[in-house]
Amino acid sequence: MSSDPVTLMVARRVARGRYRDFLAWLEEGRALAADFGGYLGSGVLAPPADDDEYQIIFRFRDAETLATWEHSASRRAWLARGQGLFEAPQEHRATGLDHWFQPAGSATPPRWKQAIAIWLAFFPVSLGFQLLFGEALAGLPLVPRVLASTLMLTPVMVFLFIPLSTRLLGPWLRGEIAPLPRLRRRSA
Repeated sequence: MSSDPVTLMVARRVARGRYRDFLAWLEEGRALAADFGGYLGSGVLAPPADDDEYQIIFRFRDAETLATWEHSASRRAWLARGQGLFEAPQEHRATGLDHWFQPAGSATPPRWKQAIAIWLAFFPVSLGFQLLFGEALAGLPLVPRVLASTLMLTPVMVFLFIPLSTRLLGPWLRGEIAPLPRLRRRSA
């Protein structure tokens, strides 16, 4: 089994009229996962206004701890309680950073595109952090200041902004959109 952290990404389309029940059920599942050894965190990406598919991310220390949670009686019971709350579930497992960039069955984008997607998420969040907390942390020595900022920013980046950036940039990352030819056509 892999010793790298493993991420389980789940897409669930909410059944019509069941949003409130679905969200309560989802929070129950996140709390359940948090009780298992090896749990590193979870996150939820709400769908855009014109969609009803939620993206749920569960992260575990390694494949073994994820498997323990996945095959547990309590998770099976939780999934059974969710029957009728969602449609068309999809699951994808990934290790390392590539899980942000590689939907099931597709190739991983080039590293330079991955770097741009991460930077586009990291820059505005870092800037906002500095605007909000920069003065408060300015009096600290360098190591505690960097330690505090990375401890606060890493979970926000890993569970919210990098997945959001890669979701928004998905067509470009997958090579479905080539911005330069479009710009050339417009200027011609």
